Amino acid sequence: MPDVIQLLSDHIANQIAAGEVIQRPASAVKELLENAVDAGATDIQLMIKDAGKELIQVTDNGKGMSPTDARMSFERHATSKIKSIEDLFTIRTMGFRGEALASIAAVTQVEMRTRPATSETGTRIIVEGTEVKLQEPCAVNAGTNIMVKNLFYNVPARRHFLKSATTELRHILDEFTRVALAYPQVRFRFWNNGVEQYHLEPGNLKARIVSLLGNTYEKNLVPVEEKTDLLNIYGFIGKPEAATRTRGMQFFFINGRFIRNAYLNHAVIQAYESLIEKESFPFYVLFLEVDPSRVDVNVHPTKQEVKFEDDRLMYTYLNAAVKHALARYNISPALDFTLNAGIQQLSAVQLPSTEREKQHVEKGYLYSTFQDKNQAHFIERKDSLKQWKELYEIAKSPIPAAAQPIVNNEEQGHIQGQLLTDETQQKNTSNILLVNGAMLVTTVRSGMMLIHIARAQERIWYERLLAGWNNQDAASQRVLFPASYELPPQDALLLNEVLDDLARIGFDIAPFGQHTFVVQGIPAGLPSGEEKYLLDEVVEHLKHESPDAVSKRTELLLAHMARRLSRSKQAMMQPEAQQALIDELFACSQPEYTPDGKKVFMMIKKEELEGMLG
Repeated sequence: MPDVIQLLSDHIANQIAAGEVIQRPASAVKELLENAVDAGATDIQLMIKDAGKELIQVTDNGKGMSPTDARMSFERHATSKIKSIEDLFTIRTMGFRGEALASIAAVTQVEMRTRPATSETGTRIIVEGTEVKLQEPCAVNAGTNIMVKNLFYNVPARRHFLKSATTELRHILDEFTRVALAYPQVRFRFWNNGVEQYHLEPGNLKARIVSLLGNTYEKNLVPVEEKTDLLNIYGFIGKPEAATRTRGMQFFFINGRFIRNAYLNHAVIQAYESLIEKESFPFYVLFLEVDPSRVDVNVHPTKQEVKFEDDRLMYTYLNAAVKHALARYNISPALDFTLNAGIQQLSAVQLPSTEREKQHVEKGYLYSTFQDKNQAHFIERKDSLKQWKELYEIAKSPIPAAAQPIVNNEEQGHIQGQLLTDETQQKNTSNILLVNGAMLVTTVRSGMMLIHIARAQERIWYERLLAGWNNQDAASQRVLFPASYELPPQDALLLNEVLDDLARIGFDIAPFGQHTFVVQGIPAGLPSGEEKYLLDEVVEHLKHESPDAVSKRTELLLAHMARRLSRSKQAMMQPEAQQALIDELFACSQPEYTPDGKKVFMMIKKEELEGMLG
């Protein structure tokens, strides 16, 4: 049998390794920015063209490299960060694997100019597909200037799978934001297609947050600072009112390195319990400084996943630090034991009780139970059998047969409502029961129907909106005071993409500055003030939208809109409103399910009801 195992060439090995490290333009941006930080730069400039597909250029004023180091930097596993196995347990630099430049050079055309401050001349190197095409002396400022051109030019399949320019630019902004937040003492500048997007001067962390993420955070930041023997925690968290329905404004840094950690994120979320809505996410930029020997950063090539020596202890410290910060600034809820002065002014306190009032109190069962000595006091439950008449009074009037909704195809669960006359509909309103303000119960020939009010409204609104979309006549209402809506840069890109779609369902939104929009009109029926929550949900969906879902974007936008409109409280106390809801629901093309597939109503047959009662 002939030998079949062969040693791969360096070129193929580098391309395989590049697939792990360089997945998209943002991956190259991350590695180059981190290299600049590790070089001790205090001024870093990032320039991109065509969302990084054509050009990524990073210029810094760091240490620079000698001709030999410049050449060696493109070799795999060549690094200045570690020299022995022990160094892996004391890592404080961003990079250490020695794979970044080699991986970038394997799938791009790279030109690098670099010079140490102690040298008079610099070095220019051109590398294409791991092959060094040119190395020569050159004149260049101290530091390093590296240009990455034509990403994946030699791997057409990888280039084909890159997303749209907007999506790739958003990922680049994500990486830029993380590095810029981690190093507020460094000046950062960012150009996109020749237009300057950011000019961040050195300063403190709070100023960097506001410069990067928007002025809306300036008055909503709560400082966090805790020092313990295990770790130091510092940074900022957002006030509860700054919580949004979109993810992405949560930043963890371990020893200056951005990480993702669902367990630590839960520690922060739990600290906000009862302070924010269930579907909202708090803002935070938190730095954790811990002994490098207690954390393993060599888990994944992207170095955004880490393992801690003691996860539970980290969770406990972080959760306590966030709670302490919220309590220190009187944000977390606390029990108030002070007496309300208004109570003292009540007539029950100010005026003496009359003999008639005393006799009325003594007749109650509570008074008699508390008068019994030497025994525990039993409080009778209101839902006991003795009190059932106080809970609910059964209507004794018979229900006319004509007032019952007619249902066909019960076995298949499909409802084909038959239109009733106005007189019959008026009678039918007496046959509907409102349960806890959330459900409607009505009888049908075969038993009983239970309707979820919010879901019924969601289905009704969806079909109304869909009809308005198809007819291009969606109603819009002008807001009395136009509202500004500010987003992080990467989210603003997404919203820009769907402005035309939003206009078609009744929104009037226009860009107002670089990352701010002004809302001048909202869909008819949407309560004023709800537009921000709806837009938050739309942006959150767009963040996680798969490429094949773009064609279904209209349906998803309408579904989000219908869900938000169904949350608005509508009067359901009146029988006429209850009957109108049922009538409109069964006039829908698909009354049985919400747009996202949840059941709107349930049929309970007479036999099942009898079985429940034995």
